[in-house]
Amino acid sequence: MGKTIVYNPLNYPLYVMVKPVGALCNLDCSYCYYLEKDSLYRDRKINRMTDELLEKFTEEYINSQTLPEVSFTWHGGETLLRGIDFYRKAVIFQKQYGGGRTIVNSIQTNGLLLNDEWCRFFKDNNFLVGISIDGPEHIHDRYRLDKGGRGTFSRVMRGIELLQKHGVEFNTLSVINDYNVHYPVETYRFFKEIGSRYMQFSPIVERWGDRDDGLELLPPGEFYHTEMPPWCVKSEDFGQFYCDMFDEWIKEDVGSYFVQMFDATLAGMVGQPPGVCVFGKTCGHAAALEHNGDLYACDHFVYPEYRLGNIRTESIISMMLSAKQTSFGNDKWDKLPRQCRECTFLRLCNGECPKNRILKSSTGEPGLNYLCKGLKKYFAHVLTYMEFMACELDNERPPSNVMEYARAQKKTNK
Repeated sequence: MGKTIVYNPLNYPLYVMVKPVGALCNLDCSYCYYLEKDSLYRDRKINRMTDELLEKFTEEYINSQTLPEVSFTWHGGETLLRGIDFYRKAVIFQKQYGGGRTIVNSIQTNGLLLNDEWCRFFKDNNFLVGISIDGPEHIHDRYRLDKGGRGTFSRVMRGIELLQKHGVEFNTLSVINDYNVHYPVETYRFFKEIGSRYMQFSPIVERWGDRDDGLELLPPGEFYHTEMPPWCVKSEDFGQFYCDMFDEWIKEDVGSYFVQMFDATLAGMVGQPPGVCVFGKTCGHAAALEHNGDLYACDHFVYPEYRLGNIRTESIISMMLSAKQTSFGNDKWDKLPRQCRECTFLRLCNGECPKNRILKSSTGEPGLNYLCKGLKKYFAHVLTYMEFMACELDNERPPSNVMEYARAQKKTNK
C-alpha cells in the first residue's frame, strides 16, 4: 500500500506550546511524563527561559501565523515558577509585535502558587487557566504529591477558590490512571461541584526501558526489556471510564458541561475537526518549545531524536515545514495498521495519539494503539446518542435535545 500524503503544515496555524521552566516543578507526581526531561539539560546552569529568548520567540511566532488570532500556550513543569514578571513581559511583547492581531493566552498550572496578584494578572489580561487536578482528595492525592511526599489537594482547591474570587476563567485537566479510572462518576460530579465547565482527561500510557540519554520513558518503537509503570491505565478500564461518565453527562448536562472527549466524538460524527490533536487524521502542526529554545515535534515526543532544532539558529517556520516534521505528521495516517484502516470507528479515532501506538495488530503489524479496546468500547456505547446529536446539528437544532431522547430510551429499555 503506497503512502497517502494528507498532512500539509500550511493547512494549519503553526502552534507551539512553550515551556518557560522546562521540566522544573514544585511537585513530584509519580506518573509525570515530563519531570525526567530535566536530564536532557543537566549540563545547563540556566533552567529558565530568558527575557531575550522570550522576545525573540514572541516576535517570530506572531509573524509565522496566517490567521488574525494568535494563541500562546504556557506549559510546564510548573509554569508559575518562572515568576509573574516574565508573563508581564510576555504580554508587553505580544502587544509590541501583535500588529493588531487578537492575542489569546492559556496557561497550565498545578495551582499551588496562585495568589491574589497572579489572579488579578490573569483576569486583567484574559488568560485562560488550566488547573491540573485529578478529582476529589482521595483521588488527587494518590499521585499528585509535593517534593516532601505530602498531598496537595487542599492547596490546589485554595488556588481554584482564588481564581473564582477574581472571576478568572479556568478549566480542569486530569490524568486517568490505574486508580481514578474506577471513579468516573464521582470524579465528574466533583468537577461540576467546583465549577469546572470544561473538563479534559489524559490517559497514562507509558513504558519504562533503557536509553543512552538517561531517559527511562520510551517513545513508540521496538525496545527490549520494557515494562509499563503500575499507574498506567488499562485499556478496557479507560473505555468504561468514559462510558460511565457519558451516562451521567447525557442525563442533564449536554450544553452545560463540556468533556473534551465527547466534543471530539461529536465533531468526528459530523466531519468537523476534533478540536484535540490525538483524534486528528494527521499531526505535526503542534510543537513544544523548551526553555533554551529547542523545538520538538510534540510535547509527548521530547526526545533527542524528535528535536527539530533551536530557534536561536533556525526559524520556527523552517523547522515546522521541514521534511522531518512533515514526515512526523504524515506518519500518523501512513503508518496505521490494516486493522485500524478497516475499523468501523476509524473516522472518530484515526488511530488516536502516535505515542500510544505500542502494540501489534492481530496480524502482527506494528502501530496498534494500546487504548484500542477501550476506545472501541466507548465509541460503541455512545454511537446511538452521537448519531442523534449529529442529526440535530444537521437540522440546525440544539444537540442538547439528546437528553430528552436519552430519557425516552431509558424508559423504553426498562
